[in-house]
Amino acid sequence: MEWKIDNNKPVYIQLVEQLKVKIISGEIELDSKLDSVRSLAADAMVNPNTMQKALAELEREGFVYSKRTSGRFVTDNKELIENERKNLVKDNVKKTLDTLINLGYTNEEILNLVEEILREDNNE
Repeated sequence: MEWKIDNNKPVYIQLVEQLKVKIISGEIELDSKLDSVRSLAADAMVNPNTMQKALAELEREGFVYSKRTSGRFVTDNKELIENERKNLVKDNVKKTLDTLINLGYTNEEILNLVEEILREDNNE
């Protein structure tokens, strides 16, 4: 897995966010077994206690669950995943809209810009 850690916010929060994206996007499959805390921590180049804290938060939020002797697994709750996916998209769209509005764009200009970008991306 690829990890991007910076000093702008607590590392465990960044791990939680990145693991959620990996789960939501399907990079980590639903109901799959996660690697051990030590393995994940080594991969992300973080302290195992930090990774443990991130996984505990994901477990608290319902994205992973533990089987006492088998390790941690990703949830198979598709409704939770879809809701989080929508919330993530909404948050990002709101941030972008706030930026555009602060730059002086009107709603109509924003819609035209989005349509233009979609056309360009679809090679129309």
